[in-house]
Amino acid sequence: MPRFSALPTDIVDAYRAGAPDAHGNPPERHISNGSGNPCRHCLQNVPEGAEMLVLAHKPFDGAHPYAEVGPIFLCADPCARGGDVDLPPILTTSPDYLLKGYGVDDRIVYGTGSVTPRTEITNRIAAIFADPQVAYVHVRSARNNCYLARADRAP
Repeated sequence: MPRFSALPTDIVDAYRAGAPDAHGNPPERHISNGSGNPCRHCLQNVPEGAEMLVLAHKPFDGAHPYAEVGPIFLCADPCARGGDVDLPPILTTSPDYLLKGYGVDDRIVYGTGSVTPRTEITNRIAAIFADPQVAYVHVRSARNNCYLARADRAP
């Protein structure tokens, strides 16, 4: 069973305080329409009418060819960090998701990437973790490749 995790609170708090995003820009502030704005911290959609941050994020340390940068949303107001063995709410709104396994070097483990139906996410992640080279899995939008959450082996 995988354990899903959100962006760490210290990183999110820094963005909320105006820290630059992966491109050196301050996070943009917008109002959520209530759907299609998944917060990468609470792992729920930013509520309709609530202020949200939109920014470029790189869920990797360092710069290398596999360190993808993409847009993310965050609740502008404090929210509780999401994550557990249960499928987070932001992973229940699309029919499918892109899953990719990464090694301890933060590089894609080839052969692990797949667009996976929502109902098969946990089974596919378990299959990806069968490869001992895989340290963690990213769950991304199958439509836009946006980073959504990370999955690790549950203790």
